[in-house]
Amino acid sequence: MPVQQVLAALSEPTRLAAMRLVWSGGEHCVCELMARLDATQSRMSRHMAVLKAAGLVVDRRDAQWVRYRRNPDLPHSAARVVDAVIAAAETEEQVAA
Repeated sequence: MPVQQVLAALSEPTRLAAMRLVWSGGEHCVCELMARLDATQSRMSRHMAVLKAAGLVVDRRDAQWVRYRRNPDLPHSAARVVDAVIAAAETEEQVAA
């Protein structure tokens, strides 16, 4: 998985925010992500499709819901990149506050 693909997927603020939620563990349905990130269903689904295409998340259909979680097979090197980007975003928020 190319680092550029991971960084490109995380470069959009809504996708980065979604990854921060998903990265902490568990499964998250699109409806939950929509509510937490103030996004429409179509917008959130498109963002999650980008994260899935980058290999960062996997999905599971549960009746009419699609639930996303961290890709358990993500290479360690890619996971380290995600960890670093999330940590940098959190540090930036703390400095801004």
